[in-house]
Amino acid sequence: MHYSYDDTGERQAVLRQLTRVVIKVGTRLLTDIDDQSKTERVEQLVAALARLRERGLDVVLVSSGAIGAGMAVLGTEQRPTALAELQAHAAVGQCRLMSLYETACVKHGFHCAQLLLTAADVQSRGRHVNVMSCASDLLARGVLPIVNENDSVSVEEIRFGDNDVLAALVATMIRADLTVLLTTVNGMHDGNQAVPPQRLSVVNQVSEEIKEMASGTDGNRFSVGGMITKLRAAELVTRAGEGLWIADGTDFSILDRIIAGEDVGTLFPAGSDTRMRSHKRYLAFFAEHRGDLIIDAGAEKAVVEQGRSLLPSGITQIIGDFVRGDTIRILNTDGVELGRGVTNYSSENVALIKGRKSGDIRAILGYDACDDVVVHRSYLVLTSTNS
Repeated sequence: MHYSYDDTGERQAVLRQLTRVVIKVGTRLLTDIDDQSKTERVEQLVAALARLRERGLDVVLVSSGAIGAGMAVLGTEQRPTALAELQAHAAVGQCRLMSLYETACVKHGFHCAQLLLTAADVQSRGRHVNVMSCASDLLARGVLPIVNENDSVSVEEIRFGDNDVLAALVATMIRADLTVLLTTVNGMHDGNQAVPPQRLSVVNQVSEEIKEMASGTDGNRFSVGGMITKLRAAELVTRAGEGLWIADGTDFSILDRIIAGEDVGTLFPAGSDTRMRSHKRYLAFFAEHRGDLIIDAGAEKAVVEQGRSLLPSGITQIIGDFVRGDTIRILNTDGVELGRGVTNYSSENVALIKGRKSGDIRAILGYDACDDVVVHRSYLVLTSTNS
């Protein structure tokens, strides 16, 4: 079984090396709590974050709420559905949201900074590095980075995106030790017919059984996601070698209880004792692939089970056009993605050497090859949850 109802030391193990944490807060926690204004909620949140900072922790906040804030300013009762209306509400609301955050931060003796991101900002290698550098410098200066999707210019993010996944991506970028997703429920539940369902204390693997327990959008007027997006976030973070924690943020003092190691919410410990290296994180979670290589069963075993590089002999098919240095996907004969890596050869050259031995490369290509493997293990990362 990949989950348990009681903590048996997993929380203390996660907290033992804690120095950097990413905290995500959804729109409902800022705008939909009875008898509390958005200003009061932001002040309570920042006070809780200030207590974490006083412990010496680097804190990054991923905050939803721009569209919700825009709805309040513009007097809109129901979340818009038209793209232009969503963008307009986000543009208005982001100004209001950041004003509230800065006012609250100044009361505690520090400033905040706004980082608005789109998918392109984290997929482009240059912009990816710039985001990491900016966040690192802000933390070094004692500034609280506040991240949100740039909904006023994004299209796909507004329609399909969710800040749970954004928080996970930010956490993997800056190598956060822990990601905390604050929501309106006290963790993940087992989803059986018992009344009430039981809270899962620890989930060691996001298996198909766990995914079946998750529910989707709850129909709230502000919501765009649900527990399933939190599981996607957990898959990303734990695969990188760090932990993720889901907890009820109705009372922001829950952060104090989390840092104290109390058995609250649901913890997803790191999936490995070894944290993924930075260049492999980029390959696994951010880089856009330019093509696919389909490999046979022997190559699949060598790459997945034995940790070897991908040789030309195991390649059976090439899909797409790519050049040396591009990111490509590695698929098995069933079309399942096994991993991603940086190719040493163009698609044109791979088509010539596929199925052949490495020693034949020079004769086939007519020059001294600089590499006897198509994808070196150092620049290959496994991505399949079954790998």
